[in-house]
Amino acid sequence: MSGGNNEGVYSVISWNWNETPSYDTPVRWHTGDPETDPWEWRMLVLAERNDIAYSKIFFRKAGYITKAWYPYFLAARRGGKSFDEMYADGKYSNYAKRIYELLCDNDSLPVHEIKSLGGFDKKDTSKFEKALIDLQMGMFITMSGMQQRVSQIGLEYGWFSTAFCITERFWNDDVLEQAVDITVKEAEEKITNRVLELNPLADVKKIVKFIYG
Repeated sequence: MSGGNNEGVYSVISWNWNETPSYDTPVRWHTGDPETDPWEWRMLVLAERNDIAYSKIFFRKAGYITKAWYPYFLAARRGGKSFDEMYADGKYSNYAKRIYELLCDNDSLPVHEIKSLGGFDKKDTSKFEKALIDLQMGMFITMSGMQQRVSQIGLEYGWFSTAFCITERFWNDDVLEQAVDITVKEAEEKITNRVLELNPLADVKKIVKFIYG
């Protein structure tokens, strides 16, 4: 995980964005300065590196996860099942299915286009947002960058919107292939041991939630 959190597992940064750190740091949250504001550069990593993902993947909050650890969480979260199988088991809503199928048919889509193409309107907001997070937690989709709206004459305008793609398009095949060879039990043991190395006092229930979402 990255950023401050109260989940009792661990974080790279141990202070919250709205608190003053007890040590000297150039980080200044929500200033709009791309040189010092993590909120401005948090998505740049997706364009600059190919070994890290950023998504709402831990405790339904946004965080980074490296390529090295992705297969273990993927194995634990999916348990070897496809989206269609988990949908048939009642694990995902129809809203999630609509979003997932749209992303399967497109390389990447910003949120505003997902809403438009999927026929989602304001009354669907809460269910849409829940479904979007559910799919990220299940590691079926992940953030792929930021994108503006495009006018009829091809000009970009307005606020940037988070874009998503299916996990299989974000990573190359080796990440998915590694996950296939990892059992759920192996994944749980590997992640648990690493968490306890970093935080021997981590709560067991929180570790389980950290692993399985």
